[in-house]
Amino acid sequence: MIFATVGTQLPFDRLIDAVDRWAGAAAGREVFAQVGDTRLRPRHIECAVSLSPAECREKLLAATAVVAHAGAGTILSALELGKPLLIMPRKAEFGEHRNDHQLATAERFASIGRVTVAVDEHALLGKLDELDALRVREKISPYASPELLQLIQGFIADSGARRVTTVRRAVTS
Repeated sequence: MIFATVGTQLPFDRLIDAVDRWAGAAAGREVFAQVGDTRLRPRHIECAVSLSPAECREKLLAATAVVAHAGAGTILSALELGKPLLIMPRKAEFGEHRNDHQLATAERFASIGRVTVAVDEHALLGKLDELDALRVREKISPYASPELLQLIQGFIADSGARRVTTVRRAVTS
């Protein structure tokens, strides 16, 4: 089963419509989609407007591949489970998001070889045909690395030291 998801914040009709058309083009394409609050009614895939976190994890676990927006939570969840992941970023020009940060997210994860990216619905249709060729990714840890934690702790310590210095200057002025 392929799990398609648009995340919890906004609908993403371009993605769901393309997946629905692809599923309807050939028999035996089993897809379950979490579609968000949309008027779009897929005809060829089973879907739900929303899923609880437990239901979403269940779908991710059962999926042979994940097709999704370029939301960090979705990407990290799929990578944690080692699922092949095809993403299509939302675009602000279509009113799908406030800005194009998902383009940057998609580019970064693609540059480190963690995801396959379709830049639009036309590319998505082609890449959906190649889902079987997507390799299972090495799972990531559900926890932050010690290196990241050390960097964050250092940042917090530096920020705290700067605040103390700023307050001392304000008090002595």
